[in-house]
Amino acid sequence: MCDSVDKCDSAYEDLELEVELEELPKKTFIRGSDPRVATCRGKLQNRRSKLNQEINKELRLRAGAENLFKATTNRKLKETVALELSFVNSNLQLLKEQLAELNSQVEIYQNDNTDSIMPMIPLGLKETKEIDFRDPFKDFILEHYSEDANQYEDSIVDFMDTRQAMRTPLRDNTGIALLFRYYNQLYFVERRFFPPDRSLGIYFEWFDSLTGVPSCQRTVAFEKACVLFNMGAVYTQIGARQDRTTAKGLDSAVDSFLRAAGTFRYIHENFTNAPSMDLGPEMLEMFIQLMLAQARECLLEKLELQSLENRTIDVCFDLAQEAAQLSECYDHVHQLIQQQMVKDYVPYSWSALVQVKREYHIGMAHYHAAMGILHAEVSQMSAQTKDTLQFLHVESASTQLDIRLPKDDLERRLLGRAHLRQALVLQEEGQRLHRMCRELKGKHALISMLRIAHRLALQAYTANDAEDDFRDLLDPPQIQPATKFQLSLTPPDFAQYRVSDLFKGLGPIAIFSAKRHWTAPRLVQLHRGRTTEGFGFSVRGDAPVIIAAVEANSLSEFGGVKEGDFIVTISDVDVKWASHEEVVNLIKNADDTLSLRLVTPMDRNYLKPAKSSNKGSVSTHSSSSGVSSGMSSPSGSMAQHTGNKRLSWNPFKKHQLHRESKEFYDNVILR
Repeated sequence: MCDSVDKCDSAYEDLELEVELEELPKKTFIRGSDPRVATCRGKLQNRRSKLNQEINKELRLRAGAENLFKATTNRKLKETVALELSFVNSNLQLLKEQLAELNSQVEIYQNDNTDSIMPMIPLGLKETKEIDFRDPFKDFILEHYSEDANQYEDSIVDFMDTRQAMRTPLRDNTGIALLFRYYNQLYFVERRFFPPDRSLGIYFEWFDSLTGVPSCQRTVAFEKACVLFNMGAVYTQIGARQDRTTAKGLDSAVDSFLRAAGTFRYIHENFTNAPSMDLGPEMLEMFIQLMLAQARECLLEKLELQSLENRTIDVCFDLAQEAAQLSECYDHVHQLIQQQMVKDYVPYSWSALVQVKREYHIGMAHYHAAMGILHAEVSQMSAQTKDTLQFLHVESASTQLDIRLPKDDLERRLLGRAHLRQALVLQEEGQRLHRMCRELKGKHALISMLRIAHRLALQAYTANDAEDDFRDLLDPPQIQPATKFQLSLTPPDFAQYRVSDLFKGLGPIAIFSAKRHWTAPRLVQLHRGRTTEGFGFSVRGDAPVIIAAVEANSLSEFGGVKEGDFIVTISDVDVKWASHEEVVNLIKNADDTLSLRLVTPMDRNYLKPAKSSNKGSVSTHSSSSGVSSGMSSPSGSMAQHTGNKRLSWNPFKKHQLHRESKEFYDNVILR
């Protein structure tokens, strides 16, 4: 499904064997929003869910009718099927238009104080169906791990409850935490229950948030990509609902939009081939640029808010260039929307709103430039301000005023009026684009902002009206886009929401995973007589402890103990997670009878020493037990190959597995 996911998995595998012997503290269970709570956003999502189901039904009907049309040779039947197909296509088009209209209702996600702010574009969530993991997981536990599946009933239910809650996350940080919790838990579940060579019969079905078209896959990577998309969508909704009339609200909005963009970038880089309409590379790039533009818009609004009471000439020029930069960003977003892989799936109202914002902000750029040029303190401009004014404009066609730095008041007023006239033209164009889109006509905040901008430009132009000049017919120079705000995407911080493995009882995931194989557990009973000093085997490593060597003609050899076996239980005590010292103590306390449950790995030779190991070899022992330096455990040897890879989330807390005094190649020779 996605090539780069394999790279992520290999990076994780390098750290899988840094086994955490102490369980992470369990976090309080986080639940999703109550579907019975009739909020506006909840109603909208319920309507979207119903439309998704109806679209899916119509798609199935169309697929069946098309197959029948191709298969039949009866002319009359063909005509009947063709007629039904036309009805189905009409219904499907109508449903998609209704879904597009729902996606256009951006005002539902805005803050209550929407009278004086430009509306933002949030994304709706992808819908998914409920999945019952009980039977597939239980069967796999019994078959692959040879354990009683009923012991993991609560763990399976916990995982299912988390997924169920994740379908309806709250539109705040609690909802984000819930999505992170489920996504991080998928790391363990994928390695526990999804072998690379076969399927468990579990399919993940998600509905496209823009078109309602379902996509069904059996890979966990697809599930992860969809969860991440919803995470980014929730960030967009959090950003849209901030109170942008305050500096604090604007900062929160910027942070949310940058987190949304960072999440979409993460999907773009790691799940590029996910065949979901939301997750196509062109669509994701459009989402990223849209979120960056909205973050930049919030920063411009903050600059306007902070300079409202004292707007100097320098601030006016800064606002002009920032607005021109923002207009350029929205123009880039509009170009991305016009791509073939994007245009047919994005609501027309989004495209129209992006065009309106492009014209609105370039109009505001000319307005702010005029306010700086016509400023009351223009005669006191510093040398630095004059340099800024000289490079404020873009040199281009001869139809423009050839004025960069006015020589006198006449040229200054002429240049300022030209900018104001251009601002009026652009604001009128924004209002025209607004009137052409039916879905935007009901956006009262948008109408209010467009009217205010037009009124400001008109008042300033009227106040600076003067004698006619033929140069009034020339266009003003274009504003040079520039910005002082450097935006950086905020990728998902998986480490902030670490979870514990719900199926930890199956053993260390580096060894006991779905992709590794071992024999069924076998019980070995060793009875030591009075004349026998030991059992005849040595062990090494931690979690799990491994049979390092078996002496020839010993009780262990006759009993069936093999070099490389993993010790699973000792006298009915589960030791898959036990340390070396704990296993040694259990063996010592066994007296003359030792009961072991062993499994033999079938994938690799865990006794093969690491090339970089220089700790010595197994050579010494004393009396019934002894300790000597040597090879590390499989956890330690594989952990040496992690290199300098930087991961977004390390599910295991790194422990020092090779302490000088205890954690080396320990051997217990029981003779």
